Amino acid sequence: MVSAVVLINVEHDRINEAAQALADIDGVAEVYSVAGRYDLVAVVRAADNDGLAELVTGRMLKLADIRGAETLIAFRIYSRRDVDAAFSLGAPPAGS
Repeated sequence: MVSAVVLINVEHDRINEAAQALADIDGVAEVYSVAGRYDLVAVVRAADNDGLAELVTGRMLKLADIRGAETLIAFRIYSRRDVDAAFSLGAPPAGS
């Protein structure tokens, strides 16, 4: 499984519509409306790099309201669940 974060700029009067259209695409796990340099952030997942390329460039970036994007491919994913599992296995707390 390959995961990525896609930082997206859209037509400013179409943010809600673009967010919903992105969320409706298979492989898009979450879409956030954000403040700052980008308008939306999408978390995406695919089986492999080819699937990720098709998802991002073949489907997401072809939406009419998208003006540009930057894709950050994840090397590793850290989640609270992973940290909790490590502690439950008897691992010492961080910093000890």
